[in-house]
Amino acid sequence: MSIQFNDTTNKSGILQRIEQELGFVDGFITGNTTRLARFTASVNLALDKVLAIIFMADGKWQFDDGNHTTYPILTGDLTDGQRDYSFVQDSDSNLILTIDRVFVRMAATEPYYEIFPVDVQSDREGLISGFADGLNTEGRPRYYDKTATGIFIDPIPNATVVDGLKIYVSREGSYFTVSDTTKKPGIAGLYHEYLVLEPSYRYARANNMELRKTLKRDVLEMESKIEEFYSKRSRDERTIMTPEFIIYE
Repeated sequence: MSIQFNDTTNKSGILQRIEQELGFVDGFITGNTTRLARFTASVNLALDKVLAIIFMADGKWQFDDGNHTTYPILTGDLTDGQRDYSFVQDSDSNLILTIDRVFVRMAATEPYYEIFPVDVQSDREGLISGFADGLNTEGRPRYYDKTATGIFIDPIPNATVVDGLKIYVSREGSYFTVSDTTKKPGIAGLYHEYLVLEPSYRYARANNMELRKTLKRDVLEMESKIEEFYSKRSRDERTIMTPEFIIYE
């Protein structure tokens, strides 16, 4: 069952369920602006935690918070003579967590082609010296190196192309605000209860409540179920076992 954030009518929202788990009176959280802000922050921390589990477990069906209104695909302009391109957040100001694949095109009429990741820091043999040799060779990019908040590409593009970069990313979740009511977590509805249990455990632990032991058990059990679920989402894709032959001389 999916659960909305705050439901003061039916008493079935995430915040109301937290009140019930911790034995609070009705409205203990939602009727107090300070506690509402604190528990909203706790729910958002729980969202971060569950997304970390999902990202680690997710297979070929790349996860993205269902509340986002765009896909986790960014585009940007290539600039003649520019090597570095920063990607801190998407168009809705969501922070970028990882850069997964990069494509470029050298003209608006051309198709995109993939360029491939390299690590300049570990290139001790100088096989990708174009990044550091100071020659700044221009041409059709073939490689990219991820550094800090962006990518460095090589060769440096020799043309300016609108939307010449296409980047597949993962990004942070869509967080709740104190004014949210009907918004639901952007994860599978089966596991919305995690955003009840984890903040409840966090509070019980901080206040040395005996209930913390039961809540910790429930949190760990649900984390295990979430990991298992998201690791098996791509059921429409077959796993093919390829035998490895060893030849003995």
